Amino acid sequence: MFHFLQLGFLYLYFPEDKTEYIPVVIELLALIGVCVLLFRWLIKKSNKDAEKAREIETKVMQAKKEQLEKDSTQS
Repeated sequence: MFHFLQLGFLYLYFPEDKTEYIPVVIELLALIGVCVLLFRWLIKKSNKDAEKAREIETKVMQAKKEQLEKDSTQS
């Protein structure tokens, strides 16, 4: 019934000489390191952008409050 699943296992390669795994492990560790650095950079960038958004929001709300006070005193 699931014969199509068995095709992938026919082409797997498991070397007898285990030293062939060394470059693969080095590449895997390098990619994990790049992923960790990228993730940390994204978190820092996101926090900076959130802080900028808070500052802009504060300025807009302050301007809106001042405009409402100005309009209420003119009436």
